[in-house]
Amino acid sequence: QVQLVESGGGLVQAGDSLRLSCAASGRTFSSSTMGWFRQAPGKEREFVGAVSWNGINLYYTYYADSVKGRFTISSDNAKNTVYLQMNSLRPEDTAVYYCAARNQYCSHCQAQYDYHYWGQGTQVTVSS
Repeated sequence: QVQLVESGGGLVQAGDSLRLSCAASGRTFSSSTMGWFRQAPGKEREFVGAVSWNGINLYYTYYADSVKGRFTISSDNAKNTVYLQMNSLRPEDTAVYYCAARNQYCSHCQAQYDYHYWGQGTQVTVSS
């Protein structure tokens, strides 16, 4: 079992930056994919981005078009933590942000059903 805890959410103004963290505990895997999703009020949960590695020679990040160039995902495997750096935030980025994990490498996992574990979410609010 894997537990995920997000942190770093808050209230910011448009144009500001924010960094979210997702700390994983419990059973960890050499090959993993960590994804970020978000859900705005009245909308479905949507894919934001993900990072995947196979523990040998592959490390890959990919993003939704809506955040590409503004958001960056990184990881600190020694700390079992994944980060979502969000720059140039917009009011439409306001949502609850969720961290998710799957215990396999995946270079194209953008659906909720691709992930086995989920965090509780952290609120990000961007004012105009």
